[in-house]
Amino acid sequence: MKRFRDFFLFCSGVHVPMLTRAPSETNKYGGIGATIFFTGLLAAFSGGYALWTVFSSPWGAIIFGLVWGLMIFNLDRYIVSGMKKRKNFWNEFGMAVPRLALAVLIAIVISKPLELKVFEKEINQELIVMEQQVFKTQEDRVKDRFKQRTDVLNSEISLLNAATQAQAAKLDTLQIIAQQEADGTGGSRRQNLGPIYKAKKADADTAAAMLKRISEQNGALIAQKRQELSSIDSTQKATVGGLNRTSIDGLASRLDALGHLTERSVPVRWANWFIILLFITIETAPVFVKLISSRGPYDDLLEAHEHAYIIFRKETIEKREREYNKRMMIGQPAVNS
Repeated sequence: MKRFRDFFLFCSGVHVPMLTRAPSETNKYGGIGATIFFTGLLAAFSGGYALWTVFSSPWGAIIFGLVWGLMIFNLDRYIVSGMKKRKNFWNEFGMAVPRLALAVLIAIVISKPLELKVFEKEINQELIVMEQQVFKTQEDRVKDRFKQRTDVLNSEISLLNAATQAQAAKLDTLQIIAQQEADGTGGSRRQNLGPIYKAKKADADTAAAMLKRISEQNGALIAQKRQELSSIDSTQKATVGGLNRTSIDGLASRLDALGHLTERSVPVRWANWFIILLFITIETAPVFVKLISSRGPYDDLLEAHEHAYIIFRKETIEKREREYNKRMMIGQPAVNS
């Protein structure tokens, strides 16, 4: 148990020999050290998971996680140990503001990879949706490349069919007129196959011949254009099939997916904020403990030690100045003579 206590005291950045003269402060600084240690431990897990997400390298993730955790641990230890209790609270608070801002920034950086792990299942589902959207966008771009030509071909086919149908309708009309002239239900109202009928029958025959010619010409053109459409469709399908359909699974993509989830789902948004606030609370706890705690015996001993050092430094400087002046005064007569 003593080893754990000594280790956590080391983590707090306290001067252990001086703390032995103020044993009532041991629990406070032990708790601060434990908070700093576990923050560094969480940072190690967070950094390791982030690197594993990007490179999928277990050893690389372990090494980076250890380095990242030690760096955050050392930074937190420096932030807390650099704070000293002062008699004026607002002066102390002003000195603590930059440290609090840095602690909040560290908390946000640490929390992000762990947020990705907490919402991993939901993020994986969102990544599938994002992949489908990316693939659809790629397919739409390919289709847009061929759309202009296919629209032109379809329009030309429609015009050719319309021309054939118009000629067929004209033929039907002329045949009906000739038939009505023959049976007396129309035209001259006389039932016979006289010259009027023959003229109308000739018009119908001419229209039939023209319909045959138009059908053959337009049919050949339509077949040619449909063959071109088929070729374009094959090329389009081959282009779509050759698209790069690699899965989206990078760190940036996962952060993007988490952003989509928080925008769309209120529970996920609140859970995300609570995780961030939890890490901010953990990261800033040592700073707030030192800020709001009352001035204790250790702070008095530390201030006395620093004050004694300041006096010692001034005395040393004054002593050296006196010795220098004395040497200068001794050497002055020799120079004058």
